[in-house]
Amino acid sequence: MRLELTNGSRIVSLPGTESTVRGYAGVRLLVIDEAARVADELYYSIRPMIAVSQGRILALSSPFGKRGWFYKEYAYGEGWQRVKIIAEQCPCISESFLAEERRTLPPLWFQSEYMCEFVATVDQVFATEFVLGALSAEVEPLVF
Repeated sequence: MRLELTNGSRIVSLPGTESTVRGYAGVRLLVIDEAARVADELYYSIRPMIAVSQGRILALSSPFGKRGWFYKEYAYGEGWQRVKIIAEQCPCISESFLAEERRTLPPLWFQSEYMCEFVATVDQVFATEFVLGALSAEVEPLVF
C-alpha cells in the first residue's frame, strides 16, 4: 500500500471512502484515478491534503455523465489544465477493436468510454439540457 523511493519520495495508496481517507497532509501530488467515479464527499475531503504543501491534483478519468465534481471541474472549474485524448488518437488501440466496440456498446457508453464525451447516463430519466432548460431565476419558489 506504500512505496518509498531512494530520493525520499513515497507513493501511498489511500482508501476510497471519505470517512477513512483523512489524516494526510503535505501532499505534493494527489492523483485521483477514475476521478469521474469518485464521490463528491471523497473529493472534498482530500482537497485539504494539499493545503500546506501547495500541491497539485491530477484527476484521470473517462467521463461518467454530466454529474459530480469531476464534470463540474472539467466543464466549469478554474485553474485546471485539461487534456483530452480519445481512443482514435491512441496508437495502442486498433481501428478494428474500436469498430467492434462501436457495434457492441450502447452509444452513450461508447461516447463516454472511448470518445471522452460527457453524455447523459443510461439511468437518467431526463436529459440534462431539459432539466436545465426548465429552471428559471424568474420563477418564485413555492413556500408552504
